[in-house]
Amino acid sequence: MIARLASARAAFACLALLATPTCALAGAEGWRYLADKLIADGVARADVERAYRRVPRFTRVSYAIAPVESKARYRKLVTGRSVSAARRCRRRHDRWFRAAESQFSVPAGVLSALIHVESSCGAYTGKSVVLHRLSRLAMANEPANVRYNVGRWTKGVARAARVEIERQVRERGAYLEETFYPEVRATFALAAKLKIDPLAIRGSTSGAFGLPQFLPSSYLRFGIDGNGNGKVSLYEPADAIMSAANYLAGHGWRAGLSTARQRRVLWAYNKSDAYIDTILTLAARAE
Repeated sequence: MIARLASARAAFACLALLATPTCALAGAEGWRYLADKLIADGVARADVERAYRRVPRFTRVSYAIAPVESKARYRKLVTGRSVSAARRCRRRHDRWFRAAESQFSVPAGVLSALIHVESSCGAYTGKSVVLHRLSRLAMANEPANVRYNVGRWTKGVARAARVEIERQVRERGAYLEETFYPEVRATFALAAKLKIDPLAIRGSTSGAFGLPQFLPSSYLRFGIDGNGNGKVSLYEPADAIMSAANYLAGHGWRAGLSTARQRRVLWAYNKSDAYIDTILTLAARAE
């Protein structure tokens, strides 16, 4: 009874103070920094509150200053079994790889390599709640989180070096927010477009989903209904392959591109030289 009375009082207080940030986040512990921005940018208050009440409380997120993907992460993808699996993926969905190449001039080998590397040709697309994963990254620049990371990176560092390290930490936090906050907004827009719960979108721990592992904004911008069934699903090979080709073409892929220019386009997909090396090597070996 006491708990119900307290809850009723809280609800009444929020009705009385409808526009306050605190009430906008009732029950959404730790997410105020992000949720207030979303509401200010036009995402419905009720949608924001409903979503963040159902994800784990935000405490903090550690981040690297200048992360670089290791080549070792991709080494097995360009050998034996992986090359054979990429070939099987190419054969299984040959119709759509050829259609995408014809329409967008992106080689079928590059597309099949990408789909294989990103999701093992759809065998594993991830089970994480995309909104939660993207929201954590978007919170990197929250003031308390930045202070935590500054402390982590400057611990035991000589005073003379701390200023530069702190600058780098703050710069990285700002970059992560600038990169992933728009993806959080896009997740809400995508959920509204598909008329689904934003927490229903599942994918990788990095917040990407479907066979091509798109971020939400990429789905909204480049998603294509490849099989003509009236919807765009990145879990259907036809849509996923055509959408991936549309993405690469949209970032400058053209017939006859030099290797250097191909690398620039793939950089937009994943800013990792190790990843790009893997896609191009696998595309050549799986032919």
